[in-house]
Amino acid sequence: MTPPKRPVTVKLPSAAEAAARIEAMRRQTEGSANYRTKSLKIHGPICAKCGREFDQSNLHLLTVHHKDGNHNNNPADGSNWENLCAHCHEDEHSRDLLGDYLSK
Repeated sequence: MTPPKRPVTVKLPSAAEAAARIEAMRRQTEGSANYRTKSLKIHGPICAKCGREFDQSNLHLLTVHHKDGNHNNNPADGSNWENLCAHCHEDEHSRDLLGDYLSK
């Protein structure tokens, strides 16, 4: 039988530190929404892999894929983005997993 765990003391951030963290998270969230909007304007509402076209009723199924895998690499010209439908985006990310599995 394991002994009961003792309470852990956690140092809470100061009000200024908490405010700075919250502001950083807001900026990151706004930036994420912003690159999706930019990608849709640049590349249009179409999947770059299968060619499926999207409209307002199903646009939520179209995602932005970062070609280099770095979600912080968001050039203004959209060169690191491609719009992929949810199916193609999942396929793109599962390819690496399958390749790693098969190469062992």
